[in-house]
Amino acid sequence: MARIRLDHIRHAYSPELAKANNYALREVDTAFEDGGAYALLGPSGCGKTTLLNIISGLLTPSEGHVRFDDRDVTMLTPEARNIAQVFQFPVIYDTMTVRENLGFPLKNRKVPKAEIGPRVDDMLRRIGLAAKADRKARGLTADEKQKISLGRGLVRSDVNAILFDEPLTVIDPHMKWQLRSELKQLHREFQMTMVYVTHDQTEALTFADKVVVMYAGEVVQIGTPEELFERPQHTFVGYFIGSPGMNVLPCKLDGGEATISGERIKLPAAIGRAKSGKTTELGIRPEFVSLVPRGQGIPVKVEKVEDIGSEKIVRARLGEHRVSAILHEDQSVPADADIAFAEERLNLYADSWLVARA
Repeated sequence: MARIRLDHIRHAYSPELAKANNYALREVDTAFEDGGAYALLGPSGCGKTTLLNIISGLLTPSEGHVRFDDRDVTMLTPEARNIAQVFQFPVIYDTMTVRENLGFPLKNRKVPKAEIGPRVDDMLRRIGLAAKADRKARGLTADEKQKISLGRGLVRSDVNAILFDEPLTVIDPHMKWQLRSELKQLHREFQMTMVYVTHDQTEALTFADKVVVMYAGEVVQIGTPEELFERPQHTFVGYFIGSPGMNVLPCKLDGGEATISGERIKLPAAIGRAKSGKTTELGIRPEFVSLVPRGQGIPVKVEKVEDIGSEKIVRARLGEHRVSAILHEDQSVPADADIAFAEERLNLYADSWLVARA
């Protein structure tokens, strides 16, 4: 296992694109600690898979260095880096049995036969395929084949990291939760460095100890699920994490207050004297927006109420801006209502980035 250091990585897919400053990865300078479980989260095209392939050695970055511990591996092949990678679609040998598939990487590395058998048997038990050990892989379901792909990485003792590129894409929805749980349990047992690429926030937040949120080729925040929810460092993080995402409302600052569509909102003292940027926005999660009687808050027009079982999502309009609030299922929604923001939960953004609190 290894600490993976991405030292000022940038990547363009051709010299011409680099000259035009059109980079798939603009600049990434961060590290994945040894034994950690990380998720690369972001929309399609944000650079997640590009970054994963640079870590694995399938791509050589245009600029910067990849280091495993203190070793520069930028120019090394995936094999030389001792990386295991699990792709969207299972990569296994259909003509081999489950047991033979799991033993193949060990056989390739000249592991003694006496050691291969016990390791494979242990992995068969861990991934729940012991009963099908001697069946040909071609007859298995998609989730069973993906378990083999996972097991082939975990069965090796020499891997520096296991990389997952949206590994649950082909899995039936009812199986995804089970496989995520099993993967999390395997990480606890093996303590291998794992990096998991996904565009699904549920997958990222339930698997990872830390989530790396990417947007337009950049890392905009690295944090625990709680940090991403409570204090998004960038408006994209606030919008992308949560269902519904954070309310982001353009505002103007004036004497410790923000003005939105003519309505004045008191700001926490810690950010009340911040300077405006080219764009200044107020962010607040729908969970921290409440409905109050008319005249006791900020007047809005309620446009829609979505009943989702244990909660209601209220969609309202504040001037020309839309605002969402999450209420308990038992709360009533009056026709005429104001909204109130939990002051301590307000975040202020200048040019999309969080304004630091005093």
